[in-house]
Amino acid sequence: MNIQNIPQIKHTESGNFFLLSGPCAIEGEEMAMRIAEKIVGITDKLQIPYVFKGSFKKANRSRIDSFSGIGDEKALKILRKISETFHVPTVTDIHTNEDADMAAQYVDVLQIPAFLVRQTDLVVAAANTGKTVNLKKGQFMSPESMKHAVQKVLDCNNQNVMVTDRGTMFGYQDMIVDFRGIPTMQQYASTVLDVTHSLQQPNQTAGVTGGRPDMIETVAKAGIAVGVDGIFIETHFDPANAKSDGANMLHLDYFEDLMTKLVAIRKTINTF
Repeated sequence: MNIQNIPQIKHTESGNFFLLSGPCAIEGEEMAMRIAEKIVGITDKLQIPYVFKGSFKKANRSRIDSFSGIGDEKALKILRKISETFHVPTVTDIHTNEDADMAAQYVDVLQIPAFLVRQTDLVVAAANTGKTVNLKKGQFMSPESMKHAVQKVLDCNNQNVMVTDRGTMFGYQDMIVDFRGIPTMQQYASTVLDVTHSLQQPNQTAGVTGGRPDMIETVAKAGIAVGVDGIFIETHFDPANAKSDGANMLHLDYFEDLMTKLVAIRKTINTF
């Protein structure tokens, strides 16, 4: 995938990793715009190619009473407004074939959730929109198996595909990143490391996913060190009160410091 094929992507000649980042879910316009403005300022300063991330709908919650969204069209319109206001591309995840055509009218990148990445009809529906497709590696899948998911997109005459590693199940309630999988998946497509979801602690008895945000910097640094193409990080100005995945988010106050460190590591890696 040529990242320059993503509309409005900037700083592609900087030699930096690219970044997919934002809140887990679109909770409202004010919060989304506030987060976007902050990250755009940081990525422009550090010359990081940036795609704003926000889920318009959360369909894969543990409990039926968990927050799932503010309304599909309302959330998608907020994503469009962010793109138009800050001149950045946007990414959102889809869960059904119908979601693909609907979301494609508002965003630039369609993301296939890890639990659904083997669903051929869904992957094909996303690919057929012509949008860039981000395939999340299933927590239960080997890096090698992702070549088949990538091939499904390519067979739809869509070359714009990336793969994201979001960790692998380590027992029932923890996850681990196998960094050996990064170069393996780079044989098939540009590869992203989803730092924050890799630090989830799922399947908690309370029905709310836990996490290890204290390890975000460690995992992110390691990802850059092994040469990952992109980084995925969810962030919020108030993670404790975020409506989804707050337990593993990076606080927005720490965002610039982390990006500065990652850019420095990338600059060193580029000299090898």
